[in-house]
This record gives sequence, structure tokens and C-alpha cells, in this order.
Amino acid sequence: MAGCEAAYYIANQGIEVKLWEMRPTNNTPVHRTPYLAELVCSNSLKSEQNNTAQGLLKAEMRILGSLLLQCAEQARVPAGSALAVDRDLFAQRVTSIIENHKRIEVIRQEVVTVPEDQLVVIATGPLTSGRLWQYLQEITGEENLYFYDAVAPSVTAESLDMSKIYRASRYGKGSDDYLNCPLTKEEYEEFYEALVAADVAEGHSVDQGLFFNACMPVEVIARRGIDTLRYGPMRPVGLNNPNDNSRPYAVVQLRQEDREGRIYGLVGFQTRIKWGEQDRIFRMIPGLEKAEFVRYGVMHRNSYINSPQLLHPTLQLRSNPQVLFAGQITGVEGYMESAATGIIAGINISRIWRGKDPAIPGEYTMIGSLLRFISTANRVNFQPINASFGLLPELVPSVKDRQKRYQHYVERALQQAQEYSELLRL
Repeated sequence: MAGCEAAYYIANQGIEVKLWEMRPTNNTPVHRTPYLAELVCSNSLKSEQNNTAQGLLKAEMRILGSLLLQCAEQARVPAGSALAVDRDLFAQRVTSIIENHKRIEVIRQEVVTVPEDQLVVIATGPLTSGRLWQYLQEITGEENLYFYDAVAPSVTAESLDMSKIYRASRYGKGSDDYLNCPLTKEEYEEFYEALVAADVAEGHSVDQGLFFNACMPVEVIARRGIDTLRYGPMRPVGLNNPNDNSRPYAVVQLRQEDREGRIYGLVGFQTRIKWGEQDRIFRMIPGLEKAEFVRYGVMHRNSYINSPQLLHPTLQLRSNPQVLFAGQITGVEGYMESAATGIIAGINISRIWRGKDPAIPGEYTMIGSLLRFISTANRVNFQPINASFGLLPELVPSVKDRQKRYQHYVERALQQAQEYSELLRL
């Protein structure tokens, strides 16, 4: 995703771009298509609400001309206040635009070394090939840093028992786009016991426990206590059953993943449970007794570099400013966060190409704060980060009311993002 944003921006500045992509010649454990920008985890690009960190991030990206957000609008599916897309339509649209751009040459071949005397963006994502990762270790001199990520399963809509499922969005926000599977106390406890006893595809002993919290496997969450799921992905708060206004003991939410509404994903149910066990256990959820799984949850390894040690805030490699990194490999976590760094890499490559100094958005912007965090965080225990209002400088004077505070954050950030955009035109 970051590579597509970078290539698109650079090419639109009149600069010839070669975009290297190893798929489908060399695939990854989780990709299933040859398309660029394929979404391998959730189909949600998260909230679009103006008073959220994710909404602010998207607003800043639109100011900078994001390719992916343009394509997301054309592949949108219902998801309440969130922006969710039909995976295939989204990736097809991005691929078509990139492959048909007159200044972009797409080369389907694995890269195992990087030219260090040319302007290069390395945006290999969290699933960097082993040979390239080994090369990156050699040029950075850093030990491998990694965490594990997990993918949630998806089911067909026609296989669901809608007599047991109701539509609702939490607290009535947006339209009723989510399908909700309510569980009684007895049903929940039976499901919980089966989940914690499930046969999982374990990693190597030295890798166990290395999960990014935002993508924690559901069975790992469950093993922290019998009620952890009810305060996490299965929390029933704000999801009263509209049929009798009752609150279920626990809820499993399903989110539409394709435009036609034929496929739904289990929200927050990333897992490493073996596929046969997934069939058995997830069919214990009311409404999923006869579920047809079109995608099982899988586990995959996500790699990232020690950006505070290696990168300037401009995304340039400290040891070689002609090499820039972008995307999840830098330690930002999330589709939009990754894409945003791709835009900045594209901007700075273009500026360097024209003999100008690289530039990043101000610290009041969400993008600027992300860049500063990944380049200045604690080098010893650097962990991936999502967009968050907590990254932004505090308001002076402070504002106690949270919603008003968030609104001030947004207004301040968008003004600075606009100023940055205007600077790029000079």
C-alpha cells in the first residue's frame, strides 16, 4: 500500500518510476491474488468520523492526494461510521491505475538487493521476503525485529442463520451495518471453554508471546481470563437486541467484506487456531452453526526495522539518505498509517530529485506525529504504533472536555496539513 502511494505521487510529479513487486512469482503465506495493495487482514480502513484519530489521518491524506482513499471510495461497502471496502475491487482498482500510469513500470520480480547509489523507496510491508530481509539486516547492522499478526476468518452470508442474528451498530452510530450474534451466559461459557482448549498452530518456542496488541489472537485474549473477551471483541455494551431491547451476555460481530454483501468477517477474531478446530469452535456461535468459511484465520510473521535507530523523520536511512523506507516495515501499524508514510516517501523522493530539501508535515498533524514517533521512540524497546490523539502535542491552554479537545486537535492539524500541502507547490 505504501509503495503504491509513493510510486503514484512520484510519477505524478513527472518522474519515471520502476515499481518492483515479487508476487505472483513469489507469494507470501497470506496473499492470494496478484493485485497490488491486497488487503490481507481486515477489509476495514477504520473510522471516518472527524473527531477520531483515524478520521483525522484520512483527512490529511486526502489533502495530500491519496491514491488509496480515491480507490476506497469506489470499492466502499457498508460499515457504519467506518470505511470498509470490497477487497478485490479495491485492489483491482489500485492495480489498474498503477499499471496503466505512463510513468510507472511494474516489474514482477523479487528484489534481493537494493541499489545504494539511486533514489529508492523500500516499502515491502510486514511480509518482506526472507532474502531481502537478510540483505536489509546486512546494510543496517541491526538484529531482526518482528512481531506476529493474525487474520480473522470470513464466512458466506447465505450460510448464516439470520433468525438468531440481528443488525446493529454499537450505540447506534451510523447505520445498522454489522451483523450481531448474541450469546447467553451458558453459550458464552461453552464457547470460551472450547476456545481456550483449542488446538493451535504454535510458533517456535522463542516466538511465543510476541503479538502486537491490536491484532492479538482471540484465543490468546481468552486465556487471560474468562471475561476478557466480554470486555474485548465480544463486548455487548451498546449492542442491545432491537427485537426486545435486551442486552446479550456477549456478542460476536460480523462485518461485510464485499460490495454485494456475500462475505462477512468475524470482527476481532484474528486467530492461529488450526482450520479444523475453527470449523468446530466458531460454529458454536449462534447463527454460525452451518457457516461456510471462505477464509480461515491464519498466522503470519510481520517484520519491521528499528526506525528510531535507522531513520530520519523524513523516512531517509541515516546511513544513506538516498534510501527511504515506508509502510509497515517502518513500525507504523495499520493500512492507512502505512499508506500515509508512502505518500511522504513519495513527496521526499520527488523533492530530493529536484534538488530540494525533504520536508514532512508539522508536529500538530497526525502524519507528522507518526513520523516523529517512529524516528525518535525508545530504540531499545521500539514497538509498532497506530494513529492516536495521544501522539499529538497537548493543547495550550488545555481543554478538559474530551470531545472539544479532539475537535481542537483536528482543526489545528488540518490547518497545518493544508500549510504543508501549499508548501509543496512552491
